[in-house]
Amino acid sequence: MDFAAADALNQAIRLLSLRHRARAAALLAPLGLHPGQEALLLELDRTGPSIQAQLSDALGCEPPSVTLMTKKLEASGHIRRTPAPADRRATVVELTGSGRALAAQVKALWCDLADETVAGLDAATVSALPDVLNAMTANVDAQTRRGNRSAGSGPATAR
Repeated sequence: MDFAAADALNQAIRLLSLRHRARAAALLAPLGLHPGQEALLLELDRTGPSIQAQLSDALGCEPPSVTLMTKKLEASGHIRRTPAPADRRATVVELTGSGRALAAQVKALWCDLADETVAGLDAATVSALPDVLNAMTANVDAQTRRGNRSAGSGPATAR
């Protein structure tokens, strides 16, 4: 890919990511949530009680970030944390009644955000987007796992 095409693609991804996160933050704020916390609530709603380490893997974030989010959500009464019966070092996280109600509100908000984001796109494009975006994420993840994060690790260039 030439630089102009690469720049256009990378800028589009960067801008979408930044603006989508900012719009999500604006929609989540009236619910008392910060970006990332909604993903944790939705994951618990999807899967039920989980160990914090499992949440970290599912959310793709570091364990200290999950610990901080769970502490804040516990303080606001939306989740409950208890020691895991099989391993007292692990913590089980589950939604409370308040958390289930909040997750329902987040689901509605998430639908609105998705509708806003894809407004004007045809149905075929919208239905293809999750697979395309997930494939792009998998490509980035594969390179990260290989340790090819440096600028010189791409295709060889003529010097």
